[in-house]
Amino acid sequence: MSAPQGQMTALRAIAPARSGNVFEETIECLLQIIRLGIIPPGQRFPPERELADQLGISRATLREAISELQSAGWVNVRRGRGGGTFVTKSRVNVGPGGVVTGGAGPQRIDDSPGSGFSPEEVDDTLMWRKVIEIGIAEVAAAQGLTAAQRGQLAAALEASRDSDMASYRRLDSQLHLTWAQMTGSPSLVRSMVESRTRANKLLEHIPMIEPNLVHSHEQHQHIHEAILAGDPEAARTAMAEHLEGTAALLRGFLADPQ
Repeated sequence: MSAPQGQMTALRAIAPARSGNVFEETIECLLQIIRLGIIPPGQRFPPERELADQLGISRATLREAISELQSAGWVNVRRGRGGGTFVTKSRVNVGPGGVVTGGAGPQRIDDSPGSGFSPEEVDDTLMWRKVIEIGIAEVAAAQGLTAAQRGQLAAALEASRDSDMASYRRLDSQLHLTWAQMTGSPSLVRSMVESRTRANKLLEHIPMIEPNLVHSHEQHQHIHEAILAGDPEAARTAMAEHLEGTAALLRGFLADPQ
């Protein structure tokens, strides 16, 4: 059964932007649909093919996004006759480090939008990150790096890439701090520390999503290569894309639709 015309118009209006973060933006888009009540609790999304067409994304991307939202308790996928993707009222508990806890009887947490963060606080943190971390990537790429510094960068990248879910955010923060250290500016290092501290306070309230981590590793590689190549513009572009992917998830999970 097709969705009502008004509903489909709303879905098209919220469709993810065409960028390098389609998966993350699809998560954000689906969460906006749920939070805004376009698909109310207990009701189902349009059929997969129809929804993917309306959002302008591949069915594979849509399936991945729905799978992650099901793991986080936002939707329930039912198979067979009368099945589909249904919106639920609550989500599963997010444990230490932002890892979703599951099991036979997952605990439930407060479903109030934003987990206590105001829209202004989320936006301010994202803006701070954008200004500080993009600038740091640009400055780091403009430095003449020594062999020892290049080795330090490679080690930090490898540690982040090889991390497990429990240690990912710690090693991700270390990688970003290593980029800041390459600038040679103690002030920029302190600014990166503040940026990561503020970001991690938000990230602790959203689930860790494996496809996003894979995507982040790829983006880390692009930033790393731009810094090593001494290409400030490429470093800026790669960091901006990386931060926007994280921002899309944070806006999706924490934004208040009111």
